[in-house]
Amino acid sequence: MWKRSFIIALGALIVATLIWSTRAEAQRGVPLIRDAEIEALIRDYAEPIFQAAGLGGRNVGIYLVRSSSFNAFVADGRRIFINTGALFQSDTPNQLIGVIAHETGHIAGGHLARLREQISRTRTATLATMLAGVAAAVAVGAAGGDASTAAQVGQATILGGRSVAQRGFLAYRRAEEIAADRSAVTYLNATGQSAHGMIETFEKFAGRAALTTRYADPYTRSHPVARDRIGALERIAQASPYFQRRDPPALQVRHDMMRAKLSGFLDNPRTVLRRYPRSDNSLPARYARAIARFRTADIRSAIREIDALIREQPRNPYFHELKGQALMESGRAREALKPLRQAVQLAPNENLIRISYGQALVAAGGQQNMSAAVGELKRGLSREPDHAAGWRQLAMAHGRLGQNGDAALASARSYFADGQMSLAKQQAKRAQALLRRGSPGWLQADDILNVRTPRS
Repeated sequence: MWKRSFIIALGALIVATLIWSTRAEAQRGVPLIRDAEIEALIRDYAEPIFQAAGLGGRNVGIYLVRSSSFNAFVADGRRIFINTGALFQSDTPNQLIGVIAHETGHIAGGHLARLREQISRTRTATLATMLAGVAAAVAVGAAGGDASTAAQVGQATILGGRSVAQRGFLAYRRAEEIAADRSAVTYLNATGQSAHGMIETFEKFAGRAALTTRYADPYTRSHPVARDRIGALERIAQASPYFQRRDPPALQVRHDMMRAKLSGFLDNPRTVLRRYPRSDNSLPARYARAIARFRTADIRSAIREIDALIREQPRNPYFHELKGQALMESGRAREALKPLRQAVQLAPNENLIRISYGQALVAAGGQQNMSAAVGELKRGLSREPDHAAGWRQLAMAHGRLGQNGDAALASARSYFADGQMSLAKQQAKRAQALLRRGSPGWLQADDILNVRTPRS
């Protein structure tokens, strides 16, 4: 009996160790953030890289993870996740573009699919080692050894085999990282950009890694040794005719505005005011301070600072959006309508702003606003079908107009986007009872009812 328990416990430990990286990449439970301005900038960074990698038609999405650590990863062949820490800690656009190019290399190279194959092979090797360990333990027992000795022999054999299997797996991972680096340089060259930012990023963290892994076995790393990696990257990057090329000043300003916005929304307001003191009169500094003001409920000062930004750049949709958001969050929905409507007019393809405008219309109340909200929300959600909060606002607008079938369908879509399948199906069934059979809404509800919930 002890043999069976020992095998199960150790086997679980091995599997958990090997699949941790892929489990950590699952989208479910990852704290994602959305922002129209930041996403537009990241799209501008990524699209030329995707085209160079031959991924232009794959509809690859980039998702922003709220985490202060510098990290980025791929989850499959269509999704790249980037931590807000990587956005903020990248001093230049080129540094962040290098990160995107590296992750694109993983997707274009099919590394994740091959990684799963490697994990499968490693599990097979580990299983063989486990069986060998059990056999060794049985042999000791048969030779007259006690149960304690047999267990020690079996465990030593299994752990030794586990180490060998893991080393092979990690060697594979290091090779994939090097391949992604080389691909990244290829994409940067194809788009006339420098790989200097990639080197700066690796150098920035090389010293930190040296402190934590000074005595680590290089064969137990999932990534190449930082200094070795930098050396290899420098050799191919410096051969590029674009190595000395720098980011356009206008793009650097947009990058600095992104970092200011992240700090304004995610950092403690006191930290924001220390990082961007009153003596700093730059546009990013004033942007960060305006955001920090309304987060501390100093709405009067916030609106005054936002209005100053709008006077300087009256056609910047994100300044109008910020003013609308500040007014909405201070309970002044009717006043928020004008700046949000202006933001939509200036950036008609920014669906997140359109959904925010629809939300303000719902909050402002009145039949006319409800009808307008339905139109704005439907248009925005047609391109943002996973926006659960937007569907909830649409359900409210339909409900206040007495359109109960449409309200139930929007509620079903909201629960579906949140992954609450049981509630989604309940609302879809209710929607079908209220909508004309065979109508577009009825068919959408039928699609939800026919979705099979995967077994856990």
